Amino acid sequence: MSECGGINEKIGLVRIEKLNLDSGKVLHDVEQAYAMYGDPSDDCSNVVMICHALTGSHHLGGPDVPGLPPGWLGPLLGPGRALDTSRLCVICVNNLCSPYGSSSPMSVNPETGRPWGMAFPVVTPRDVARAQADVLDSLGIRKVALVLGGSFGGMVSLEMALSFPDLVERCGVIAAPARLYPQAIAFNEVQRQAIVSDPDWKGGDYYPGPGPAKGLATARMLAMITYRSEQSFAGRWMRGMSEGGPESHEWGAKFKVETYLEHHGTELVSRFDANCYLYTTRAMDMHDAAAGRGSLEEAFSRLNGKGFLAVGISSDILFPSWQVMEAARYAGKAGARADYEEIESDNGHDSFLIDFDQLDEILRFFFKQEHI
Repeated sequence: MSECGGINEKIGLVRIEKLNLDSGKVLHDVEQAYAMYGDPSDDCSNVVMICHALTGSHHLGGPDVPGLPPGWLGPLLGPGRALDTSRLCVICVNNLCSPYGSSSPMSVNPETGRPWGMAFPVVTPRDVARAQADVLDSLGIRKVALVLGGSFGGMVSLEMALSFPDLVERCGVIAAPARLYPQAIAFNEVQRQAIVSDPDWKGGDYYPGPGPAKGLATARMLAMITYRSEQSFAGRWMRGMSEGGPESHEWGAKFKVETYLEHHGTELVSRFDANCYLYTTRAMDMHDAAAGRGSLEEAFSRLNGKGFLAVGISSDILFPSWQVMEAARYAGKAGARADYEEIESDNGHDSFLIDFDQLDEILRFFFKQEHI
């Protein structure tokens, strides 16, 4: 237990004996790391579950924790903030296939005594949600007032609500669609090709070596382009140079946007695993709320009578706002108390990690409307 700025954070690990996957395969002795802020009430009516994004972690805020990236939801978390830990119990479980404490390709395969690598089974957002529901069960959490997530976390959030309607009372998705469209799958595939084309990938069997650093960095560079917008890049740098003059014709000259992308590629290599990146992007590709449920109409019927919040971003090129609006439309047609809001920003997909003032206002209004 640690405390900073009035936020009590409990970091823990849950072991799940058996996890049945959508593929038909079974994972045994699954580990799931989690963080909890605040205490659940006796009836769990104050529990809010947060599902984190692709390369994020369960560490939402408070003091830095060794081995984890800085808390990514800090501006919204704590007493008096939208996620008011003086009255709410906020829980976040580390995603399956993440390198931050949950079972992943980095974990040891009990049959070989070596890291799983690419022998780890492919998982879906529904599998991730299933594992997280098992964590809640082990913690004695029998009800969740709201499950909320952004980007890949929004996909997991939606699956939590659809797969466990008796557990989840309300659902919120931020910058996430009801199903992944081909352009997003295409972006992910190019990123994966950058990794597997790196000779240091070695078919995924590079442990304990550094692995495909160049490939992972290149993948992240492409991802960062999809996380921002043309307005963001133009407004921040336009054609500014960080090395060499504006008329330089030497290869060493660098536009500022190039050094920005290179910085983020290097930063991810320092904290994330390449195989985990392959698996989490593939899990994103597998996102389809209608899969195995007949249609989107039938899938969203499980939200009948429940509160549903969908938050789009005006400049998002990865998951355009119309895709998020589509989820709200299906929820509303299915009888949910559906509400669509939009973050007006030039910051692109990453706006939900930047424009906290707008997100704070949206969440406070939804909480008030839903009496959370």
